[in-house]
Amino acid sequence: MGWAIALHGGAGDIPLSLPADRRLPREAALHHCLEIGVAALKAQKHPLDVVELVVRELENHPNFNAGKGSVLTSRGTVEMEACIMDGNSKKCGAVSGLTTVVNAISLARLVMDNTPHIYLGFDGAEAFAREQGVETVDSSHFITPENIERLKQAKEADRVQIDYTQPIQKDEKSESPTGNEDSQIGTVGCVAVDKNGNLAAATSTGGFVNKMVGRIGDTPIIGAGTYANNLCAVSATGRGETIIRGTVSRDVAALMEYKGLSLKEAAAYVVECNPRGDVGLVAVSAKGEVTMPFNTTGMFRACATEDGYSEVAIFPSVQD
Repeated sequence: MGWAIALHGGAGDIPLSLPADRRLPREAALHHCLEIGVAALKAQKHPLDVVELVVRELENHPNFNAGKGSVLTSRGTVEMEACIMDGNSKKCGAVSGLTTVVNAISLARLVMDNTPHIYLGFDGAEAFAREQGVETVDSSHFITPENIERLKQAKEADRVQIDYTQPIQKDEKSESPTGNEDSQIGTVGCVAVDKNGNLAAATSTGGFVNKMVGRIGDTPIIGAGTYANNLCAVSATGRGETIIRGTVSRDVAALMEYKGLSLKEAAAYVVECNPRGDVGLVAVSAKGEVTMPFNTTGMFRACATEDGYSEVAIFPSVQD
């Protein structure tokens, strides 16, 4: 048994030819956030504090689809959501529909710590943020030039747009404007376990480009995009609707609890049981194991364990 941490910056149809100006900043951010998480675990911070800290850093990075880099709705607005969960107590907090909160994950933590509820959304969540005194800014803070252009492309092509793909060409019209493209690619997440087996998970996202106003994805839904208990902690990424239908994060824990599968066996089974190209996840176990399976082309991911292993990667590796 020992500490372990894993984080992701989204899974999807990431082209092998992903331009360096899109790949390198994300890889650097993953390295940076992994170092922050490892240092916190070595300093014996509780995993709940560690995952919140790491996801805050990912939210503040404009090249990921959360916080500062959140993609835009069909109206050109941001609607951010996040979730955090403690494994031992199963305490959790979630938020949706945020438009001014700098760090959605920290508001989710406050919902968990300071209310009798689990989930607050939209106007109620924004009001709670003001009551709690968390940092808020004008919604324009979250809107980047890149995401304005991506929304423009998506509207011209009459479809929603998946992150990490090449720009949409005007002649690449989708036959199903609201069908299989409705992806939550670009979600960020972190899971951690300390040397005592305490577990936590956190996930945050802006959704997907050109999504309907009011749409809620898998990220804030306990057991779908985020889950932790005394056996494992899981943060998922991919097509939100698929992850919700498949209760992806809870299924990993359930297979370990009821079937006696190992973390890697359970996570691999869940990922492969879902439609190809739809799901990725990062997970750690109470024993200090880590796994990062995905059935998409790639997944921005990083992990480290107390025994010295570390990895930052995008595409499948030999052990995958």
